[in-house]
Parts: sequence; C-alpha cells; structure tokens
Amino acid sequence: MNLGQNRENIKIGLNVGIVLKQDQRSGKITQGIVKKILTNSSYHPHGIKVELEDGLIGRVKEIHSKNRKIKLFKN
Repeated sequence: MNLGQNRENIKIGLNVGIVLKQDQRSGKITQGIVKKILTNSSYHPHGIKVELEDGLIGRVKEIHSKNRKIKLFKN
C-alpha cells in the first residue's frame, strides 16, 4: 500500500514531493509544504491532490521526513 494514496497519511504542514499536472509525463517531483488537502475521498490511486504553501497543486508521490525521503510509488 502506498502512503500518498491514502488521505489519512497526508497532513497540513507535512513536507512532501508532488507531481504537477504538467510534469506527469516526466515524473518530475516538486517539493513543498502542504497548505491544503484537495482530494475529498479517503483514497486515490494516483496520489492525494494537495496545494502547497507556494500555491502549486499536484498529487503526493513522496513524504519527506527529517532524516530521509520516503518514495511512495513509481510514476
């Protein structure tokens, strides 16, 4: 099970890596802090959609902890 697909694992203030809509083909990861959780359902197969503090919107692919990066699933 991939953590970024479950809404319960995503919290406001969490440091995450997302894939922006325009980066879906390349899989480029953009890092930021979660400002708002946009997906209402408890699960999404491509990752929970979030808005970062800088206003960028994408689906969560990684959760970053203080010590390491956790890659959640392949692009």
